[in-house]
Amino acid sequence: MTSNKKRFFPIAAAILVLALVLGACGSNNTNKGSNNNAPSPTPSAQTSNLLDQVKESGVLKVGLMGTYAPYNFTNEKNEIDGFDADIAKEIAKRLGVKVEFTAQDFSGLISSLQAKKFDAIISQVTITDERKKVIDFTEPYITNEVKIIVPEKNTTITKLEDFKGKNIGVGLGTNDETYLRDVAIPQVGKFTIKTYDDVITSLQDLNAGRIDATINNIHALKPIVDKNGFKIKAVGEAIKADSAGIAVRKDNPEFRDALDKALKDLKADGTYDTIFEKWFGEKPAAQ
Repeated sequence: MTSNKKRFFPIAAAILVLALVLGACGSNNTNKGSNNNAPSPTPSAQTSNLLDQVKESGVLKVGLMGTYAPYNFTNEKNEIDGFDADIAKEIAKRLGVKVEFTAQDFSGLISSLQAKKFDAIISQVTITDERKKVIDFTEPYITNEVKIIVPEKNTTITKLEDFKGKNIGVGLGTNDETYLRDVAIPQVGKFTIKTYDDVITSLQDLNAGRIDATINNIHALKPIVDKNGFKIKAVGEAIKADSAGIAVRKDNPEFRDALDKALKDLKADGTYDTIFEKWFGEKPAAQ
């Protein structure tokens, strides 16, 4: 018995030490598992405002048409270019981030903005009371005069009242479409409205005589007309003037205010005038 006891105690001690070691390892593993299963700290992007999210991501996501030269279009290098694009790039630079563009039909831009596919729309979105119900705007960054556009040989349409009984083309979902439906038809009488997803198709139809007139601003039409040789012209005085702002989702005041400040700064230091002259060949009108 004594001999066995002597042999037993070292073995028992060894087993006890091994148990303590394994217990310590098990305790460490349990702690790690507990940390993994515990709720992860909420990413700051989920709790911060949109301005902070944009700065943290390093990217300002901008939605636009991409088919509306010289405001926004895809150039020969397959890059988004134009007045709106340059404004977006300049604003992004002043926020300390890069810009990322998403191009799509104008009619879906606001719903895509609300679905958070991008942070802002910089695509000649006219500021209206109706749109203000669902989105917010910065201060206007451009004002455009809208005129009646007709085939070169036209002599019958020179003013809005001449639209009665005619076929008039307009961009789908644009403020111009709303104007024709809500203002022009009640004012001049019934005419047919044909909607388009892009400007060039409407001008092709106008040039071919499939519609009698359209409404738009000369800055938007000149590069398309020059490139395609369309035989069309503007007639009469401007029927209205539209101010466009940068559109953002509701309830993002810090983000909207930062965009406003960037716009104010680029106007104050002359950058805005440089961009405007680059694309329109003239100085912007005093605002």
